[in-house]
Amino acid sequence: MICSKLLASVKWAGMKPFVGRDNELRRLEELSKSGRACLVVLKGRRRIGKSRLAEEFGKGKQLLSFSGLAPVKGVTAQDQRDAFMRQLATLFNRPLSTCTDWSDAFAQLSKQLTGKPTVVLFDEISWMGSKDPTFTSKLKVWWDLVLQNHPSVVLILCGSISTWIDQNIINSTAFFGRVSLYLELGELSIPQCRELLRLQDFRGSDLDFFKILAITGGVPWYLEQIQAHQTADENIKRLCFEKNGLLVHEFDRIFNDLFSSRGEVYKKIIQALSQGMKELSALQKTLAYSRSGTLTGYLKALEICGFVSKHPNWSLKTGKPGKSTLYRLSDNYLRFYIHYIEPNLAKIEQGSFAEVPLSSLPGWEPMLGFQFENLLLKNRPLVYRALGIHSQDIAIDNPYSQKASGRKKGCQIDYLIQMHSNTLFVCEVKMRRRELGSELIDAMKAKIAALALPKGFGVSPVLLHLGPVSDALLSSRYFFRIVDIADL
Repeated sequence: MICSKLLASVKWAGMKPFVGRDNELRRLEELSKSGRACLVVLKGRRRIGKSRLAEEFGKGKQLLSFSGLAPVKGVTAQDQRDAFMRQLATLFNRPLSTCTDWSDAFAQLSKQLTGKPTVVLFDEISWMGSKDPTFTSKLKVWWDLVLQNHPSVVLILCGSISTWIDQNIINSTAFFGRVSLYLELGELSIPQCRELLRLQDFRGSDLDFFKILAITGGVPWYLEQIQAHQTADENIKRLCFEKNGLLVHEFDRIFNDLFSSRGEVYKKIIQALSQGMKELSALQKTLAYSRSGTLTGYLKALEICGFVSKHPNWSLKTGKPGKSTLYRLSDNYLRFYIHYIEPNLAKIEQGSFAEVPLSSLPGWEPMLGFQFENLLLKNRPLVYRALGIHSQDIAIDNPYSQKASGRKKGCQIDYLIQMHSNTLFVCEVKMRRRELGSELIDAMKAKIAALALPKGFGVSPVLLHLGPVSDALLSSRYFFRIVDIADL
């Protein structure tokens, strides 16, 4: 992890703190010392910190950062080139010139390159090049004929529209064999989120911390909006329930910026998945889609962008994925928006939530529990460590759904870990303010009894919780582990 003293010095210097991404920075630094020009592709959802990582890597080097214009109505290919040239003029304090061709624009940048270690960042490259069908071919020629001769240059192609990058860079024959490194940024881990909030002087309780993560997930930019002088509830109200709150209109910005004219289609898919995991056939029925590949393509795009994940159901007998796949909305903010912000937009505009406690919102506590569960699925190594198991010993682990049939009952497991040794860790996830009692044991026994267990399998029930646990539950010795997530 980045040295805490260094982080503290960055904080006191008035800069935004930078936490995590150690592996990504290490790999970038190794590339920069390779003695040759390197091409890097950097992907990840909006607000995940792609540009920030490039800036951190660019410290001590010449950083030349260019960003495409957001694809609002009326923006043309020439507008994108003009924006590029304005940024070039600003970076080098040179007169503004105009280029009508990307090859000329790249040539103007080439004139400014020296032998110094240099990071060239093309941020939101999909916006930059989507209006000009010749953009990627001219970028490829510039790389081959010019940048390859600058061994001190690292070119980073960065964007939120991962589908465009996949189609035009990663899976393009033009760039085959040219990309030195692919990086896809995910959310920060729970400990990293805690460190980031600590560096911002947020000193709330464990429950306050996880409330914030329940809404934001591990998205750095969202966490950076938390103010230390406010409680968790006050921060959530300011961001999500006040007129012009930063997260009130973030949903529309995401879908307008990333998916443009098809934004409404993607919104409908997100809304359907916000009600729970669904198989493709159930989604097709809900959205009235035929059995073509259209819906599968939309789901793949959402998966690439980091908003949706898919989890194969599997056979307990073999420990191998089955034919059916469950799609899950894996982004905490999007689900929170669908359930709490969107239905209340009119009231938010009127300022109706000023005096309303969050705990009074319908289904607030169950919602926090679901978001908490989603958060843990993105932090599985922490769970492995708490259970004393290793990833190489796991056959498969995911939320598990067993369909009812003539021979077996239906059941849903929050998180099931199947070991190669045929041990099943049946995990129940709970986040509550009130005390968890021994009644939870009966509920777990009913779930486990419903599972169609193959012969010779063992079951270890696990409780992953945030909040108080009764003495009766602790002394029952029913659970293999009772893990307080705050301890992680």
